[in-house]
Amino acid sequence: MRLALSEISTVNASFAEDVVAYAAAGFDAIGIWELKLPADDAGNLAMLREAGLGVANCIPAVPSILQLRIPGLEGPPDPDERTRALCASVRRFSAYDPDSVLCLTGPIGDLELVEARRIVVDGLQLLAAAAREAGVRLGLEPIHPRQHDVASFVHTVGEAVALLDEAGLDDVGVMVDTYNLWEAPLDELRAHARRVTGVHVADVPPEPGRSDRVLPGEGGSRARELVATLQAAGWDGTLDLEIFSTPDAFWGLPVQEAARRAHAAAASLLV
Repeated sequence: MRLALSEISTVNASFAEDVVAYAAAGFDAIGIWELKLPADDAGNLAMLREAGLGVANCIPAVPSILQLRIPGLEGPPDPDERTRALCASVRRFSAYDPDSVLCLTGPIGDLELVEARRIVVDGLQLLAAAAREAGVRLGLEPIHPRQHDVASFVHTVGEAVALLDEAGLDDVGVMVDTYNLWEAPLDELRAHARRVTGVHVADVPPEPGRSDRVLPGEGGSRARELVATLQAAGWDGTLDLEIFSTPDAFWGLPVQEAARRAHAAAASLLV
């Protein structure tokens, strides 16, 4: 398995700083957040080649079909505009040859569930067509139920597969996140391992009431369990650490130190 670090983990560093620090820490790849990506794609690609970094999982600037209700990440309200933005991101990311580009449903908001599903199915079909044309693998990410009202109405791998089946998209996969799937049944992961496009890895903090994420091993053994289950089922992709944090925790570290700590935690999952 390759090891990667997702750029949200070092939110205060630039793309160029991320590339240098991730390569120096020993990572094989970078998980790109489009919000941090400079406009000069040719320059970005040259930087990645020089550093010897591949590209893991990419997060579009507008990552969901329905509008997010996460402060700072809301984006435009119109689903058609959002889908067009997602398609444009997929086409842009194709130049980076990523493992996958992920997307979310977004929350239901003021819609009825039936209408929300219809809008998302229509959007996924358009997005999948753009991904096919661009030669990019697309992954729908389930989000933990506690974020039902702000991020997604799809919470499990089974629910994601069911929605994709409803849309007739057997070539679209599922992005797994150990934080969001902390309570997921292992049998469900085994059953759908072939559909997994990538794995974001983080632990749930051991202290109750915290909403940030911690490095694998700092919150228990569940991330290791989930990764081992996928590995045993034949999945052999990139482990992409993704740490949402706070300024007084992981996000407060210098990018070089954060990358070193993250690589050590990621490598421990492979032992």
